[in-house]
Amino acid sequence: MPKNVITLETAQAWADRFNKDRAIMTGVKAFTIPGSNVREVMVEGVIDVRAYFGINDESEATLMIVGVDKDGNDLIDEGHGFYIYDFSRPCPNSCNKKEPFINSLK
Repeated sequence: MPKNVITLETAQAWADRFNKDRAIMTGVKAFTIPGSNVREVMVEGVIDVRAYFGINDESEATLMIVGVDKDGNDLIDEGHGFYIYDFSRPCPNSCNKKEPFINSLK
């Protein structure tokens, strides 16, 4: 199994936590998503990528990433290599450090 993969149950719990307390997003300006990990998502059959907001077990905002098929449906099937990934890092903590800035809120 690839690294940075989470179970459907974990993803559902994190999304539920986000839906109950969106205040964690206050101050989050962006997310860094490593390119190598995006390439992991882009396996055969994946046309697009969808990101879901969540709050992980460390109470940190996160994006959960899944592949999307040609019909716009999430591809979640570990038996066929379609996983839910958690590899984003929120800004602050992982922010752009030089100009130009898209979001300059401090």
